[in-house]
Amino acid sequence: MSGRAVSMYTSILTFACDACKKVTLHVPSKLDAGKFVGRVNLKDCFQSANLIHSSDPDFQILEDGSVYTTNAILLSSEERKFTILLSNTDNQEEEKILVLLQHQTKVLKKRHSREKVLRRAKRRWAPIPCSMQENSLGPFPLFLQQIQSDTAQNYTIFYSIRGPGVDREPINLFYVERDTGNLFCTRPVDREQYESFELIAFATTPDGYTPELPLPLVIRIEDENDNYPIFTETTYIFTVPENCRVGSTVGQVCATDKDEPDTMHTRLKYSIIEQLPASATLFSMHPTTGVITTSSSQLDRELIDKYQLKIKVQDMDGQYFGLQTTSTCIINVEDVNDNLPTFTRTSYVTSVEENRVDVEILRVTVEDKDLINTANWRANYTILKGNENGNFKIVTDPRTNEGVLYVVKPLNYEERQQVNLQIGVVNEAPYSKEASSRSVMSTATVTVNVKNQDEGPECSPAVQTVQIRENAAPGTKSNGYKAYDPETKSSSGIRYKKLTDPKGWVTVDENSGSITTFRSLDRETETIRSGAYNITILASGKDGRTCTGTLGIILEDVNDNGPVIPKQTVVICKTVMSSADISAVDPDDPINGPPFDFSLESVPDAGIERMWRLTKINDTAARLFYKNDLPFGPYQVPVRVRDRHGLSVVTPLKVILCDCVTENDCALRTDPRTGNGEVRLGKWAILAILLGIALLFCILFTLVCGATGTAKQPKAFPDDLAQQNLIVSNTEAPGDDKMCSTNGFTTHTVGSSAQGICGTLGSGVKNGGQETIEMVKGGHQTLESCRGTGHHHTLDSCRGGHVETDNCRYTYSEWHNFTQPRLGEESIRGHTLVKN
Repeated sequence: MSGRAVSMYTSILTFACDACKKVTLHVPSKLDAGKFVGRVNLKDCFQSANLIHSSDPDFQILEDGSVYTTNAILLSSEERKFTILLSNTDNQEEEKILVLLQHQTKVLKKRHSREKVLRRAKRRWAPIPCSMQENSLGPFPLFLQQIQSDTAQNYTIFYSIRGPGVDREPINLFYVERDTGNLFCTRPVDREQYESFELIAFATTPDGYTPELPLPLVIRIEDENDNYPIFTETTYIFTVPENCRVGSTVGQVCATDKDEPDTMHTRLKYSIIEQLPASATLFSMHPTTGVITTSSSQLDRELIDKYQLKIKVQDMDGQYFGLQTTSTCIINVEDVNDNLPTFTRTSYVTSVEENRVDVEILRVTVEDKDLINTANWRANYTILKGNENGNFKIVTDPRTNEGVLYVVKPLNYEERQQVNLQIGVVNEAPYSKEASSRSVMSTATVTVNVKNQDEGPECSPAVQTVQIRENAAPGTKSNGYKAYDPETKSSSGIRYKKLTDPKGWVTVDENSGSITTFRSLDRETETIRSGAYNITILASGKDGRTCTGTLGIILEDVNDNGPVIPKQTVVICKTVMSSADISAVDPDDPINGPPFDFSLESVPDAGIERMWRLTKINDTAARLFYKNDLPFGPYQVPVRVRDRHGLSVVTPLKVILCDCVTENDCALRTDPRTGNGEVRLGKWAILAILLGIALLFCILFTLVCGATGTAKQPKAFPDDLAQQNLIVSNTEAPGDDKMCSTNGFTTHTVGSSAQGICGTLGSGVKNGGQETIEMVKGGHQTLESCRGTGHHHTLDSCRGGHVETDNCRYTYSEWHNFTQPRLGEESIRGHTLVKN
């Protein structure tokens, strides 16, 4: 309670200067357990306290700061102290309040008299069980109970309540009379909305003193069976396979009730009210769980494929006065393959023309009571007997479920006029019932009559052959191609015609198909492969039907071709080899070919045997040697080759003796030694020549510019060889003598002089295939032939003078001995580059 009874305790609350630190309470010397001592304003000291406790176990402190005794105490002295500890666990702050209890002697007499009264009466301030019926009809306000405090015997007590239903939603549902403590309800209450209300009752004096603790008061709402059980679904749909066993689970239904749980108001019971169609009872329902099961194994989808149940749920454990609700349950019967497909007829008859393929000849139908367009209904057909040759196939038409019989391999009337088939049918899904293999499959017989057809002649075999000797005289006759009528097995009445004849070698007799050679046949013709010559024949019957065949003419070989040497030009690199291998071929059949005999054919006044000889290597090759160190150049060597039967042919071989290492070196030149033929230069050789020309012009330009400052003193010829200008030519083997041609040079007699023109150089001289290199020292030079007039040659200097030499040989020798070692490597590189 929040008030104070000043007349009873005369408790005075005195605060020191620091209210949060020290509080003084004036109390009697003796305090019973559970008595209110006073109140401390904790909010002024601490905003938020998670923990509030006292250092003295005889006192307890509530959240509002009220101090109560926990045990009966007696103040033996005038003053007693204890500390209130306040702490906040979030920030670990702590506050202490010192409480001083001071004894007040003036109120002891009144207090003792009050205690005697309390001991005589039973306590009236305690939690009282209280309840009310939901949905009460009143009259309102409806009296519930009276709350009363024992302190009302000595004091004027005012009663009040707080909590849900008073000052919180639902507001003003309850109220209490201030003076009497009578508790009233103002209107009906729905338990499903509010199961109970927890109120707090207070007893206070007119001046606000609270001699009692706040009283918790719980008002419980008693349940009334005012809610119907409700199914979770308005319509339940389940599926169960047909022919299932008894007790198979179909499904489960469920209902809810808002009344108080674990009471009769919510104890539900399920049942089946009605079954449609109203046949034998096929389903049962568990009364407590709502599980629906089958009570019979006679579910047949082909008879009834759907059942409708009217189901009921009732509270009060199904008693007649309980509330009930109904719903609908639809049970679909699921199809299983419990019906075999059966042929509508047990035998069928059909016909087809012979030689027809990929043609439909029959459709068969079946009956099946299972669900259409399912695996239990779709049929699979098969041919059980009579199709050993694979002439037929049967497939299912997915639209009509019919079996369609086709001919996939042509039938021959002459071989078989009637075919008897046995066909069977099953479903795609396996049969659900136990049955023997004999009863599982339905069968039927099909008789196929083969109709005769005028097929015309038959070219069989398609390829026929005859043999004719090659080179046979024109007009030679031979058997030709033969076709026959498949029905009569005769060739009578068949006409023949030649379609193709690549060489036009033969003619074909129209009536008999025999052939006659039109010209001589040559087995070695390029178009002949493996000695066979093919022509195409068209055979026609009386009704115009035709067939086509091939006649292969096998040409018997005649030894009419001698062996020849295909490669008629032979190169012998004389420096590395002394012979060459030659081989011969014979276009005739091998029986008229090798081994070959090679021999030299004598030619008058040619001396072939003195220069050449032949040795045999194998049956088709020989080796040709030269004799007596023949000079370079081409030679004609006739060689005769004979086959095993003595037929021979002379082949004139062109043999080239060449100064080379490989045949390719000689193949680029007409003359095997001097190279007067056409020379083909590679791109790098052309580039090297162009660079050499550019370098030569640079040297000329340097000589012209440097000649003007040259000293006028003549120098000996070999002294400044390092300053000489060289003109390089492709000299392969210079001779001992220097042969100087006057072509391209200015000729002077002995003692004559030439004007010194800087930059004019001598040129290379060719003589008999030899190239020379000449050296000029800066000025114009003249050369006279060593043999022409017997005069000396002169070389003019840049000063306009001349230098005499003894002879041309001496000058060349000096130059050659000095430069040859130094230019050897560059000459080889230049020679190789030109060849490339």
